[in-house]
Amino acid sequence: MMDFSLKDKVIIVTGGTGILGKSFVEAIVEAGGIVGVLGRNKYVAQERVAAINRAGGEAIALVADVLDEAQLVQAKETVLAKYGRIDGLVNAAGGIMPEGVLQPEESVFDMNLQGMKNVMDLNLWGTILPTQVFGDAIAKSGKGSIVNISSMNSKKAVTKVLGYNMGKAAVDCYTQWFAVELANRYGDSIRMNALAPGFFLTEQNRNLLTQADGTFTPRGAAVIKQTPFKRFGNPDELKGTLVWLLSDASVFVTGAMICVDGGFSSFSGV
Repeated sequence: MMDFSLKDKVIIVTGGTGILGKSFVEAIVEAGGIVGVLGRNKYVAQERVAAINRAGGEAIALVADVLDEAQLVQAKETVLAKYGRIDGLVNAAGGIMPEGVLQPEESVFDMNLQGMKNVMDLNLWGTILPTQVFGDAIAKSGKGSIVNISSMNSKKAVTKVLGYNMGKAAVDCYTQWFAVELANRYGDSIRMNALAPGFFLTEQNRNLLTQADGTFTPRGAAVIKQTPFKRFGNPDELKGTLVWLLSDASVFVTGAMICVDGGFSSFSGV
């Protein structure tokens, strides 16, 4: 039987205060891990950590912006001071921003390029910087797994959100490149993979996909039409894949992108 346990492993989740981040944090705790809930929202981080600790799990709140290296270093030192090591990292911080959305009525030659760049930076450099900071501690621990969050947008053109498309495509490239570099230096001791969710409702995309009354926008309806399961994903449906990638059950897997998308990426639309 393969070992899916994360017992006593110390794992950091960036974006741990978000909707998908909440499921990631819960998955790690349910598998026996110790989780660092990292995000900019101090109160949400503390709230989630308190709930985990009350229920018998173990978690620590870490307040940091993934684009601020000094804050990330401080978070790392806080974890190391308490636990002495870091065994894993989930780069879940990312997403879209209003300034990175191009509406159909807007000129494609007059789009908000700075807005697109901001979104790309969040998704790409918001993955690279935490890896540089926490990955160094993982390497010193001797064994670990890093999971990046990719997207359906990384492989296909999804309208309106160019910065997000470019950021996630770059994350895929980075995942493969960095996985190879890790293997060349550490063998199978440290691995990097990507989990690619399909369409899940979050606070960032809810207004793009659903109306106030819960019905689909035209964009949401198009997503459902392209998804063979004909529904959006539930964040808890990402838990099994995440635990597999973080655990020793996937010890020979690196540089991979695992789609959890209800068949979206496989369907031609015909």
